[in-house]
Amino acid sequence: MQKLFTSRSTRSVVLFLLIGFGISYLSAKDSNTISGHWEGQIELPGQTLGINIDFFVNEENILSGDISIPLQGAKDLPLSEISLTGKKIRFKLPGVPGNAAFTGEISEDGRQISGTFHQSGQDFAFQIRRAVSKAAKVKGTLQGFDAFVSQAITDWQVPGLAMAVVCGDEVVFKQGFGFRDMEKKLPVTPKTLFAIGSSTKAFTTFVLGTLVDEGKLDWDKPLRNYLPDFELKDPFISQRITPRDLVTHRSGLPRHDMLWYNNHKLTRKEIVRRLRYLDANADLRAKYQYNNLMFLTAGYLTEQLTGQNWENAVRQRIFKPLEMTSSNFSVRQSQQSVDFALPYTEEENQLKQIPFRQIDLIGPAGSINSNVEDMSHWLMVHLNNGTYKNKTIINSATLADIHTPYMTTGATAKHPEISQPDYALGWFSDTYRGHKRLHHGGNIDGFTALVTLFPNDGIGQVVLVNKSGAELPEILTRHATDRILELEPINWNSEGLERRKKGKEADKEAKATKSMARKKGTKPAHCLDEYAGDYEHPGYGTLSVRKVKDHLEFTFNDITTPLEHWHYEIFNALKGTDDAFENMKLQFRTDLKGNVAAVEVPFEPAVDNIVFTKQPAAKLFDARYLKQFVGEYDLAGRAIRIDLAGNILKLIVPGQPPYTLVPALGDEFVLKEYSTVSIRFSLDKNGNVQALLLRQPDGMVTARKKNE
Repeated sequence: MQKLFTSRSTRSVVLFLLIGFGISYLSAKDSNTISGHWEGQIELPGQTLGINIDFFVNEENILSGDISIPLQGAKDLPLSEISLTGKKIRFKLPGVPGNAAFTGEISEDGRQISGTFHQSGQDFAFQIRRAVSKAAKVKGTLQGFDAFVSQAITDWQVPGLAMAVVCGDEVVFKQGFGFRDMEKKLPVTPKTLFAIGSSTKAFTTFVLGTLVDEGKLDWDKPLRNYLPDFELKDPFISQRITPRDLVTHRSGLPRHDMLWYNNHKLTRKEIVRRLRYLDANADLRAKYQYNNLMFLTAGYLTEQLTGQNWENAVRQRIFKPLEMTSSNFSVRQSQQSVDFALPYTEEENQLKQIPFRQIDLIGPAGSINSNVEDMSHWLMVHLNNGTYKNKTIINSATLADIHTPYMTTGATAKHPEISQPDYALGWFSDTYRGHKRLHHGGNIDGFTALVTLFPNDGIGQVVLVNKSGAELPEILTRHATDRILELEPINWNSEGLERRKKGKEADKEAKATKSMARKKGTKPAHCLDEYAGDYEHPGYGTLSVRKVKDHLEFTFNDITTPLEHWHYEIFNALKGTDDAFENMKLQFRTDLKGNVAAVEVPFEPAVDNIVFTKQPAAKLFDARYLKQFVGEYDLAGRAIRIDLAGNILKLIVPGQPPYTLVPALGDEFVLKEYSTVSIRFSLDKNGNVQALLLRQPDGMVTARKKNE
């Protein structure tokens, strides 16, 4: 039951509205008299209660209707026992105590119904007037909007764009602009697929919300209740962190995006396991820090609770019931469609097509691809308290919780008409010119998306663009909103273009002055060959450095980037085929023995540089290579021996336990039992083993190999 009015003690009425249906058969003339949208109010003591009533007449002249009461959040509640006799009309609210009913009379011009609302012996005047439906009004405000969009995509150098606007459960605007493929001049349509990037996050929280409805998840219980092995570097945070913390960006962990970016080798389970090796920079819930890895973890949580992968959970719990038939989870799938947008970026004021970026691994944070036709259904379920076509997809209370902000971002307001944003569960929350707004953008290589809800106004918008980092979705959304809500116009487009112009000037200056921070006249401490090798970090994995002709290049997550010497032991990343690391600085470290031992990379600027430790040469783990060192050696008249156990060398000294030789840098081995003692083998010009050199803190001695 749903309580809509205040109690009798305040001389008002209590209505408990239950679903019921009533039909009436009308003549064609009567149908024209009553069908349509009506708006008005019930005059309660000390209160005017707004109501909206819709009467529907089908092809068989059967009359039905529903009532909405915006102040109470009641929407489309069905009416019963509707009767129309001449100008007299009567209808009831089914299941309401006190036989709640309306009786009224239609005015001579047919534009007004006045009468009495009855309940429990009390009578209150009501009046409703024929009105244009809200959806029709909104549609009317967008007349000429398409021309504005067409000009804007030229102003902003955007290849193509699709946009949809929803009012309640009706699509009032849906159109494509520009090109999904510039070379072939293929137009964008409402069915054109775009990557929606981080707008995916709300899908992940929605799926988790359905698990809350099923009693399988509690947002505020420790995550370890569901993932017992979950571990971050800080054991205290590991114990306290909850599912809600994962999806509100308050874990204490900064982004660490380079762990997943372009990573096609790890699984989500393996990524979650590596979180324990990543540095945090804040306590739990102390600071807002946007974090895709936490949303990946939320997706992994979904997988553990449902027994299916995240993709299938979204497909079954969202795509299927919302009839999102074109949406998918990988740009590889999009490219198999007959209608998909190519990705573009802007370089030197020119649009350039770029490769698709496959981000399947980070799926729960950003891999969904969709079109505005499908996304309009997504808007509807949020605007209709979790229902779609009269079917409940998620409980309204759960959806309201998802829409509730739980973490302040700490950001300042960018405009006096827009409040500073907070973060809900997969949504940013703020007020736009006095209206509550929920929104989330999405940015991935070659695509920009923006999904926006005005829940109290029943309005939703989605804008999809095939260009990296485009500001246009926000401009169009604001412009459309001002029209729809009949607000005083602000020239968001001119403001944005001016901001863009200044940004380009700043970028030009930064590029021209980049080398000013470079110390001239320096050179590397080592020859380039010595920097080459594989470097490891327990969280980030492997970074490989190779010498190619006269320069170095590094490879991380399958992205190979050329390097130039910058100054001292610092090298600068140049633009490669994939420019992800352009202008990043790598700093090499030398150990006490003079070996290049590590490289620092600023993969996460919010913490200290990520340190990758250089690994010994792979040959030192190869039994075939190590076999040549096996044999007896003469150490100052004393026989010692090198044996091979699998792919591990052992030092045998008579009267002492065997020592294990651990591969180290510089083709050396250190004794596992005495890390200050190392061994290096000496070869002659023909590559034959001559001796081993035993290095100790007080010096080095030579043991010559005996002929066998």
